[in-house]
Amino acid sequence: MQTLALRLAPGDDLRAALVAALYASGHEAGYVLQGIGSLSVAQLRYAGQPQPDTLRGDLEILTLAGSLSADGAHLHMSVSDAQGRVLGGHVCAGCVVRTTAELLLALLPGQRFTRELDPRTGYPELKIS
Repeated sequence: MQTLALRLAPGDDLRAALVAALYASGHEAGYVLQGIGSLSVAQLRYAGQPQPDTLRGDLEILTLAGSLSADGAHLHMSVSDAQGRVLGGHVCAGCVVRTTAELLLALLPGQRFTRELDPRTGYPELKIS
């Protein structure tokens, strides 16, 4: 395992930046070990829901973890709002960094992650090779 520390800037799309970092590293498999920072917009899909909810305002990233592949990312995150309320779910495109996001990735040489539709779940699920 190799590690890669990242700092994202205001306006960056969290999910897109993570997939781009994996691609730029030349690896085909990775994990987000942890992430903290702030967002101005969070797109979270809650368990069992077909579409994400949009959260706007001053949001703190409390936790962020998940897998990265050339096919995309499977990330889960919890955020708190300015009143301290916490929500969490599946990270969708459109999560916009407010001031910073500090991330630690684990890159997995010799591994390849892809996502393939699993008829049992109806979702593209992780395939490890």
